[in-house]
Amino acid sequence: MLRPIVAVLAVFLAGLLAVLAGTTISARAQEINDYPTSARAEYVFGCMKANGESRQSIEQCSCSIDVVASIIPYDRYVTAETVLSMAQVRGNLGGQFRSSEQAANALNDLRRAQAEAEVRCF
Repeated sequence: MLRPIVAVLAVFLAGLLAVLAGTTISARAQEINDYPTSARAEYVFGCMKANGESRQSIEQCSCSIDVVASIIPYDRYVTAETVLSMAQVRGNLGGQFRSSEQAANALNDLRRAQAEAEVRCF
């Protein structure tokens, strides 16, 4: 009589472990892949403009954003992209973005990640 109960319990526990493992893997993937699709697409489009609009550049640019995303978190990426954009503004406002230490650090992080992506993907 105990054998059927043990068998049912073993199947239940195996199923529970599978669900928990899947949840853990999904949570880790979500942490790693925190860049929204639109940000990834924008990066790839810009990269392709700079590197040619070919099938090879799609592969290389897609690889590049994956490497960047694996190195710096999305909020840091947004900060660096904002610095790049705002540094082009003339006058005092643009100057604050060009001369801020925090802005320079965010930009340096992005440039290092892009350099690593260049080595791995191009």
